[in-house]
Amino acid sequence: MKIFLWIYTLYAALLFIVLMLVFGLFIVIPLIVSSRGGKVSFVFIRLWASVWSYLVGIRYRIHGKEYIDPNQPYIYIFNHRSFIDAPVIPIAIRQEVRAIGKKELSKIPVFGFIVSRVAVWVDRKDAASRKASVEKLLKILEKGISIVVAPEGTRNDTSQALLPFQKGAFRIAAETGIRILPMAVIGADRIMKRSSLLMRPGIIHIYFSSPIETTSFSGEEGYSRLAEKCFNRLEAMILTHE
Repeated sequence: MKIFLWIYTLYAALLFIVLMLVFGLFIVIPLIVSSRGGKVSFVFIRLWASVWSYLVGIRYRIHGKEYIDPNQPYIYIFNHRSFIDAPVIPIAIRQEVRAIGKKELSKIPVFGFIVSRVAVWVDRKDAASRKASVEKLLKILEKGISIVVAPEGTRNDTSQALLPFQKGAFRIAAETGIRILPMAVIGADRIMKRSSLLMRPGIIHIYFSSPIETTSFSGEEGYSRLAEKCFNRLEAMILTHE
């Protein structure tokens, strides 16, 4: 059985690279030509994610889309349990978004160059890097573009529903008044299990909840209370649907 999983995984990885090369220029060029080219780029990002997922047998079921107003920016938060989360984001969120990513990912050939155009890289161990990323995110939100954050700060390889949240995204939300929209990703870790490189086909369910208002939270205590509220909401969504 494992030999078939290795063959499937190699096929999926090779296809990922090939499609990234095919769609890469169409993703990058609009952003180089115009600061407003993001909407065009995201058409091709979704096309890349959709074609790859279809050809490798990964399907998506999206629940709660009625909670999203396409004309409003949000700070999306999600539970990060698998490397397969990358194609989940453009398929589930039908808005132009920018995602926070670990700086190490920017060093991956081709992938790092292309994704750098739509991601904000951060070295979480470097205070200057964290500060610079916050400034970039604030400018993105000012333009009416949503951002996507995994507030656990790293991939969750434990049996817990969630790891403790870092407060950066909640501080930004409280200071800008941008609503937080929780997104529970269920099943990605069954397609690529924890501590394994092997993949398998499957179905990923994505659940959205109603947005969480952020204007009544301020100061460090307020940021902590907002983070706790969001943690409880997302944890409940995960435990309900797993």
